[in-house]
Amino acid sequence: MKYDVRPLDAVRSIKVKLGLLVAVTITVASVLAVVGTRAGLSPWATVPVAVLAALGITQLLARGMTSPLREMTHAAQQMAQGDYSRRVRATSGDEVGELAAAFNRMSATLEMVDRHRRDLVANVSHELRTPISALQAVLENLVDGVSQPGPEELRRALAQTERLGRLVSDLLDLSRVEEGVTPLRFKEVRLADLLEEAVTQARIEGLRYAVLVRPEALTVPADPDRLHQLLANLLDNASRHSPRGGLVRVTADSTGGDVLVAVADEGPGIAVSDRRAVFERFTTSAAHNSGTGLGLAISRWVAQLHGGTIAVADSDHGCRIEVTLPADATRPITTKEPIMSTLTPPAPAPSPPAAPPRDGLAPYWPDAPRRRPGIVAAAVAAGTLAAIVLPNRNVGIGTTLVFGAVAAIVLGARAWGSKGGSRPWGRLDSLDAALVAPLVATLFVRDADWITILCLLAGLALVAVNSTRAASVLALLGTAAAVPLALLRGLPWLGRTLKPRTSVQAWIPAVRATIFSVVLLLVFGALFASADALFASWVDAITPNITWNDLPARVVLAVFIAAGTLAAAYVSLAPPAVDRLQLPLRPSRRLFEWLAPVTAVNATFLLFLVAQATAMFGGHDYLRRTTGLTYADYVHQGFGQLTVATILTVTIVAWAARKATPGRARDLALGALCLMTIVVVVSALYRMHLYEEAYGFTRLRLLVSVFEGWLGVVVLLVMAAGAVKARGWLVPLAVRLGAVGLLGLAVLNPDLYIAEHNLSRTDATTPIDYSYLAELSTDAAPALIDLRTAAVTCRSGTDVKGDDWLAWNISRSRARSLVASHRSPGLAGCLVR
Repeated sequence: MKYDVRPLDAVRSIKVKLGLLVAVTITVASVLAVVGTRAGLSPWATVPVAVLAALGITQLLARGMTSPLREMTHAAQQMAQGDYSRRVRATSGDEVGELAAAFNRMSATLEMVDRHRRDLVANVSHELRTPISALQAVLENLVDGVSQPGPEELRRALAQTERLGRLVSDLLDLSRVEEGVTPLRFKEVRLADLLEEAVTQARIEGLRYAVLVRPEALTVPADPDRLHQLLANLLDNASRHSPRGGLVRVTADSTGGDVLVAVADEGPGIAVSDRRAVFERFTTSAAHNSGTGLGLAISRWVAQLHGGTIAVADSDHGCRIEVTLPADATRPITTKEPIMSTLTPPAPAPSPPAAPPRDGLAPYWPDAPRRRPGIVAAAVAAGTLAAIVLPNRNVGIGTTLVFGAVAAIVLGARAWGSKGGSRPWGRLDSLDAALVAPLVATLFVRDADWITILCLLAGLALVAVNSTRAASVLALLGTAAAVPLALLRGLPWLGRTLKPRTSVQAWIPAVRATIFSVVLLLVFGALFASADALFASWVDAITPNITWNDLPARVVLAVFIAAGTLAAAYVSLAPPAVDRLQLPLRPSRRLFEWLAPVTAVNATFLLFLVAQATAMFGGHDYLRRTTGLTYADYVHQGFGQLTVATILTVTIVAWAARKATPGRARDLALGALCLMTIVVVVSALYRMHLYEEAYGFTRLRLLVSVFEGWLGVVVLLVMAAGAVKARGWLVPLAVRLGAVGLLGLAVLNPDLYIAEHNLSRTDATTPIDYSYLAELSTDAAPALIDLRTAAVTCRSGTDVKGDDWLAWNISRSRARSLVASHRSPGLAGCLVR
């Protein structure tokens, strides 16, 4: 069904249209979301419906905005085949509408030019056929002996040859017209002599000629050759259309500051409606339907070159053409006229197919060379699995299966794309795959959302880095941006992949078999489930409980996961050259440009370390006397700032390494900064340890401690890279060590670690926060199972009673067993409802 709604045609700016489009989309989505929420619908159903409705409105309005562009594309394709009759519906007043109107004008011009071309071919063919036929007849008579060579036969042959010469001259003059610029050689031309010479050369037997010049010595500044050409064309036109015995009059008069030259005949004349058209190229009047239509066009061109005009004047009998030329040689004249091409698209020739258009992104992001329908099918399957498994379930085996499948598809695309490629699958790829597997497995091993989500993100990030082999921080950012951009970059590859190799018929058997299998599965499954209760329980256990209320959300989730998986797989198949992303930093020959900032930072670090040593050796009394703070408050005060200082230091080292020229000064300055940074990292970790012992352990404090430790490892790697004069391995190794650190934290079981250490604190500044312990995940159940306290009301926890096999999780299963084995559960009962 074709739809083309254009309610925004009255808006005269494409920017305003886009703004209105965004406003309408947001308004529709907001209204539907509010209405659905007040109607009591689930957000899983309301939000996807609102988004889909807003997208539908956007599609409807955007189609009307862009329909002229689609029409122009279709019309241009037709014009490439020689059809210039196509026009675009130009109803909008914006830039697109102006483009459509200009396109229509161009189409009309090309159509007219093509019509003139066809007229030229027809007229020239006719004009060439007549003298060639006559010349051929004369020559055949001479060859066959029908006639003997004599003056009469030679004159007839010469006349036809001269006619052919005139036609060729006209075509050559036309080519000069196409050039648009013709040099003129001006001089004073005596018109009486020029007219007599032109009439003598154009005289035809059976016609009378009369020349009248007033005054007889009348002159005009002109190019005599071009002016003679103009008169020759006018006389030829008059001679061809005059009746036998007719009179051709040629006159020249002085009229004020101009000279009027006229050629009149006694022929049928030119209709008023044709008087302007006869001066156009390849055009003849209805009464003068002969000739090529070039003579008068060339005459108009010569008149314009001299700054004059030419027109068909009123006449009682015959045709009178008047040429007005300026008599003043100083008057500015026009030596240019608009160029009108007579070319038309050539007929398609049986030649090899044209090369595909050059891809401007190819040097930076090559396209995937081969079709991979298996990858597309796997991505669709991953999206379908996510839509079935993820909604309304706790994190467990099902979540692990979904994201494990996503990682496997991307890594599989990497292995598949490496066959015959420039970067084969190697040991590092196998190590990455071995590291991703346990990171994803934490989804069914641990119950704490914060650590499982971080491990999942680390696993997916490691898969992306493996795809592009990013070797710098900018390359990492480019890799992160490449995945969403692949949704656009990979569209041509997706189109080639989905296109059947031969025809659409190739897809029919597969689709038919799939539909038939699904129908049989549903029919026989329903029959057996209704016949056997045990079989029905099995079917109920493995089939998802999908309702119409959450179906839109599941569809959106399936599309999101499938598109994300396919985009990441495309990056794996055709990785972009992210390592070509570099900041515009060049080494400086001036030492102070980088040494002064680095020296200032080193001095600040040194002063800070002196303060740290003073506080350490001075003891608690010195701290309280000088700052008024306890040691616990003192160490808490600066941990966050030291973490930020460590990050800034790594940034400064990276900047100075690029800015400074290699040498001892750079190595000493940056080496000293890195060493002092290591001391600051140790100080920050020691501060956090003391603070945790005094105020207790939390998830954030533990995670920040791990992050600060990882930063310290990164600084050590920076020092090692500077020592070996190589940096290509630094960033990839740092990313992988970060993933290993998160995996180690997950193996440590952070929630259990926090619970155990909070309960074991003996020298504590604050009492144990049982409310915080009750908010931990079921990972902490072993430490809390025997702990009983009346100070905590169970307000949170994880409902594990309704978990099916897809939501099964080791920590929740163990917690459920512990709670079930204790008749009077302790604080762990708050974790498991």
